[in-house]
Amino acid sequence: MPELSLTVNGKKIQIDVEPSTPVLWVLRDHLNLVGTKFGCGMAQCGACTILLDNVAVRSCMLPVSAVGQRAITSIEGLSATGDHPVQEAWVEQDVAQCGYCQTGQIMSAVALLRSNPNPTDAQIDAAMSGNICRCGTYLRIRKAIHTAAKKQRTI
Repeated sequence: MPELSLTVNGKKIQIDVEPSTPVLWVLRDHLNLVGTKFGCGMAQCGACTILLDNVAVRSCMLPVSAVGQRAITSIEGLSATGDHPVQEAWVEQDVAQCGYCQTGQIMSAVALLRSNPNPTDAQIDAAMSGNICRCGTYLRIRKAIHTAAKKQRTI
């Protein structure tokens, strides 16, 4: 196996994995970063969402060889203490029920707010449409994104 060089959560790492290994399994099985979840395995549900150079991508279908020099950010890379504005807004708005989809939802919300710091409801709905929440917390997710946007504007 070739040794690959990656930047994960701001740290340069070298890893020996098959180039076709999905980033999800590199994170979970090789780096013990288990916050990113396996959902459908077909990049349809959003549970595996990470940031690749600050763009939300599904990690379950992304081969590690396709990452190149781009930076990977998993949920663990947002904040060591859970104090990222989106994470705080999730708690304030009591978004999580079962919580399984939440890391993917949060990562998609972070990407949205980085590209659009003051989104409308329609823009939030469009950006989050690829993330499925079986518990149906979509209205609280939208409210949390507005809360996070406001928090970020005051930082």
